[in-house]
Amino acid sequence: EAGSPWYIKLIVFLNMPWKVIGAIIPPVQLFGGWLAFFVALAFIGLITAVIGDLASLMGCAIGLKDSVVAITFVALGTSLPDTFASRTAAIASPHADGAITNVTGSNSVNVFLGLGLTWVIASIYWAVN
Repeated sequence: EAGSPWYIKLIVFLNMPWKVIGAIIPPVQLFGGWLAFFVALAFIGLITAVIGDLASLMGCAIGLKDSVVAITFVALGTSLPDTFASRTAAIASPHADGAITNVTGSNSVNVFLGLGLTWVIASIYWAVN
């Protein structure tokens, strides 16, 4: 809009690539939603690879090892949305049940998938090789 502050226009401009990616995902009415699921899954993998490369480049530029960058910046970037969601749930609920559920579920998924899935992939790799 013409009356919007400059920072709102900047945020809208910076979010444009994400809106384009979201618009490319086919509607869920096609093939029972499976096409949308696999296209979205492919986009998540692609974006994860890009973010991993950018984090590695940033670490190289400031002189940090990849492991330090992964533990600090990438972990912070994946945990902050869960933190804000838990805060929102805690404010909205009189007993904060949603916040506790969100924290427990988020950490469980991070631990079980983060460690378990990588362990399974590594064990399959080492069994084949």
